[in-house]
Amino acid sequence: MDKTNLKDHRQIGQELDLFSFHDIAPGAVFWHHKGWIIYRTLQEFIRGKLSKEGYQEISTPAMVKSVLFKKSGHWDFYKEHIFNLDVEKESYSLKPMNCPEASLVYTTKTRSYQDLPLRLSEFGILHRNELSGVLGGLFRVRQFVIDDAHHFVRPDQIQGEIHQLILLVVDLYKSLNFRPEFYFSTKPDKAMGDPKVWEKAEVDLEKALREAKVKYGIKEKDGAFYGPKIDIHIKDSQNRDWQLATIQLDFQIPERMELEYIDKDGKRKRPVIIHRAITGSLERFIGILTEHFQGAFPLWLAPVQVMVLPIADRHQEYAKKVLEKLITNGIRAEIDSRQETLQAKIRNATLQKVPYLGIIGDKEIEESNISVRLRDGKDLGKLKISEFTQRLKEEIDKKI
Repeated sequence: MDKTNLKDHRQIGQELDLFSFHDIAPGAVFWHHKGWIIYRTLQEFIRGKLSKEGYQEISTPAMVKSVLFKKSGHWDFYKEHIFNLDVEKESYSLKPMNCPEASLVYTTKTRSYQDLPLRLSEFGILHRNELSGVLGGLFRVRQFVIDDAHHFVRPDQIQGEIHQLILLVVDLYKSLNFRPEFYFSTKPDKAMGDPKVWEKAEVDLEKALREAKVKYGIKEKDGAFYGPKIDIHIKDSQNRDWQLATIQLDFQIPERMELEYIDKDGKRKRPVIIHRAITGSLERFIGILTEHFQGAFPLWLAPVQVMVLPIADRHQEYAKKVLEKLITNGIRAEIDSRQETLQAKIRNATLQKVPYLGIIGDKEIEESNISVRLRDGKDLGKLKISEFTQRLKEEIDKKI
């Protein structure tokens, strides 16, 4: 990639009409239609991966009584980042994380050892009180969504569960052509719980890394306050390092939230929670992708996948039929019907980073086909509509 003319994601977002930011809501994103397509497409891609892994998706309230975070232990370590408000003489908080709420879902029925692992995923809206001086586009926000999940497991399931999570992360990152790098983050100075429990958690987590046979570095004292973690980093097209995914092992919150399951011996035992996020904040991840691809998203993520370009008015009717066929086949397509020259239309679609341009003139109508070119200028020649559609669908399915 030519690094001399690289653009900030905020500039790309404005030029491609993806998102905007307004002083009326500092640290929050206004998603425009095209940006929201990218957001939803990424979410559905993740959901598709999770459904094959036996996840159950839940949704929990964005605002809860503050006492919940006091019980879970977050209040003592995180209260300066929590937005709080008083309602009818009671203290409420906008949730900064999903784990206490997921724990409440876990407690709604008696769990057996046979029910575990229980994998609860959630795309919950979170709020964290970041200082205005550190807010920065999609990279640092106050309102965001994490592709979050909490695995409630028996102690004997820890190794296998973390191994599967590492494989899931590697598989998902491969679809975006990212190569993950792993780091083991140990107990921080400010931590919750019994040091002996921490020691066991660190031993379990590092063992899982070794058994997964991945190379990893050590991040001393960089774990979460409730447990050690595996951090997964990637490098983007500009060779910048980003920490995205995280896998955290937690013996503390199950104790604080009094979580239990009935073991095969009939006794009540504590489950372990594995917290995990694959992309981290979706807002930040899309910011990274926007700069990584410089707005030229791969076909499957592109908000507009095909721009149909009729050369003259007499080509409009056929162009609309082509557009209808593309849309019917699940292709995100638009038509440029403006009274402009073909070159002007091509230039506009190229600036908008549309992957495929479909040109229609007299010969295309006569031969019942479409002339196709890529946004980089490569000419694919004339293709039958069915052939073009099949090509698009295969490329989208392969996530290339």
